[in-house]
Amino acid sequence: MTNKQSSYLGSSALEAVEHTLRSNTSVEFQDGYIDTLGGAPRPGIRRDQAMFRSRILPPIYERAWRPAISRLFFGKGLTEAEERRIVLEMLAIAPGERVLDVGCGTGNYTRHLAEAAGSGLTVGIDASKAMVSAAAKRGGGSNLAYLRGDACDLPFPDGEFEVVCSVGVIHMIAEPMKALAEMVRVLAPGGRLALVVSCEEDAIPFMKKQVTTFGRDELTGALRDAGLSDIGQRVIHRGQFVVGKKRT
Repeated sequence: MTNKQSSYLGSSALEAVEHTLRSNTSVEFQDGYIDTLGGAPRPGIRRDQAMFRSRILPPIYERAWRPAISRLFFGKGLTEAEERRIVLEMLAIAPGERVLDVGCGTGNYTRHLAEAAGSGLTVGIDASKAMVSAAAKRGGGSNLAYLRGDACDLPFPDGEFEVVCSVGVIHMIAEPMKALAEMVRVLAPGGRLALVVSCEEDAIPFMKKQVTTFGRDELTGALRDAGLSDIGQRVIHRGQFVVGKKRT
């Protein structure tokens, strides 16, 4: 157990998250989550993704919206459970590791990451008030906390997490490579980063208008350029799973 892990045992996960934030971060405690953006609008999002600010989406997100998006990317041959299994196998989370889920939405992945992490602090971060609020209300474990923040300016020090995960998010961000650089920055030496994103190889015109469609070698190359090793990739239909390990 690391000192960072032992420092939050006995306190709430929200208090633990507050202690991990950079010293200059603005913090507001909301109903079950921490807000680091205050009254600022959702940052960094493409104009055509404004629906994620709506309070209409969270109630249907896990039941209808997320399954539909998964089928669009991966076709009917890959279930949500199988998608999640691939991500968890790529990350190989060990009990006690600190985990960050970037673009957590309503926490549909974050809850499973927290379960795998055991006592390890698991943080879900999203820029949408509606999404983070819905995730916090659902909960999911004493080691789990949610935060409203900007993926392109993560409010954490360098090397804070052993595991960073981002599922179906950076292709919707206006500056996806900036978000990727931030995820690499907060990843600890030896830590793993997993992404589930678009792949232009089988993309349709609708997708190219709505999201950034990454080339087959674009993200794997970006991770190598960022100094990551043990890079793996699995392309399925219009989506791809990418993983890398930060060198020690």
